[in-house]
Amino acid sequence: MSYKEAQKKYAKIGIDTEKVIKDLAAVPISMHCWQGDDVGGFESVGGASNGIQTTGNYPGKATTPEQLMADIEFAMSLIPGKHRVNLHACYGIHKGKVTDRDKLSWKNFKPWVDWAKKTGLKLDFNPTFFSHANVVDGLTLSSPDPQIRKFWIEHGVRCLEIADYFAKELKSTCGINFWCPDGYKDEPSDRLGPRQRMADSLDKIFKKAKYDRKRVIPFLESKLFGIGVESYTVNSHEFVMGYAQSRKILALLDMGHFHLTENVADKISSFLMFFGKVAFHISRPVRWDSDHVIRQNDDLRAAAQEIVKMGPENFIIALDYFDASICRVAAWVLGMRNMQKELMKAMLTPNAQLKALQDAGEFTAQLVLQEEYKNYPFEEVWAEFCKRLGVPAGEEWFKEVQKYEKAVLLKR
Repeated sequence: MSYKEAQKKYAKIGIDTEKVIKDLAAVPISMHCWQGDDVGGFESVGGASNGIQTTGNYPGKATTPEQLMADIEFAMSLIPGKHRVNLHACYGIHKGKVTDRDKLSWKNFKPWVDWAKKTGLKLDFNPTFFSHANVVDGLTLSSPDPQIRKFWIEHGVRCLEIADYFAKELKSTCGINFWCPDGYKDEPSDRLGPRQRMADSLDKIFKKAKYDRKRVIPFLESKLFGIGVESYTVNSHEFVMGYAQSRKILALLDMGHFHLTENVADKISSFLMFFGKVAFHISRPVRWDSDHVIRQNDDLRAAAQEIVKMGPENFIIALDYFDASICRVAAWVLGMRNMQKELMKAMLTPNAQLKALQDAGEFTAQLVLQEEYKNYPFEEVWAEFCKRLGVPAGEEWFKEVQKYEKAVLLKR
């Protein structure tokens, strides 16, 4: 089937494929820099630790800022549309002696901003509350030690001000995500105290930092559990929702941070109702928060449907996984394209018609059509989308990655 034939078929159910192509091209996704080097950063030669870890040792990972930037640029050349790059604070660039995290400044990130201006990319940001000696007993901002809290509070302040620098220099709002690994491996004797200290620390960060709230969008990320904090996490879903709403910032949903039987997509509408905007990390858990490369599965499809139904302009979409068992560049490209494919499928669904059937109680017709529309000629529209944006539509992109891997990655 040709694109023109697919266009006519979709037109019969009220879908304008030209509008879909235009709308999808306008949806930016923030691609996570940490897939390129296993969340290593440029502070030390050690890997991720103290609250986070990655698995695998596939050859060719980036070890310098220049290598990481080059890998990101290459990946972006195979992804249709114009997107963003999500940086962690541990990716600051240091000349000589490493600047510790409580003293980071815009100077450590000027090379990233210069690179972003050159490539036309925009930047988002994250404080790094892990892989550091001051993560003591699994705690940072909730630590009972005031000196530990002071260090991490100052880190949060510096990061907000760096995010403001990004937004000002690149003339684009900058999302900044606060995720802390704080928690306990076994049952705690005090659940309230750590959360009170966490709230107090966050309050101090937002009060002290000098940043423009019109151009910097902070959000706080929750988590159910993690390795080493199986019994209790300070920033639980309930804590994060309460804190974010009371302080008028956003709460962030991460698809990997809930129980596997929970439907994360079902939470989106509630978030949008009460926060007005949804910060969303797209990931794929396998039995736990294992951050696998996202696939076109039911979870991703359901999330994309909700995003499209409620308006992509109301969402801050970012990917969050770090798979070191496969080619890291391929993982970026595959994940970004999979997210775009599911968004397109959602845009090609006559959601208003299906909603009307639901409201009328026509549940048989709703179910039948929901299933039938899944088999409409999406691939032809996707191919046209990729053609217009100058990237391969099918698996040909992987041949380009293999060439890059042979010529660049495997020579490192």
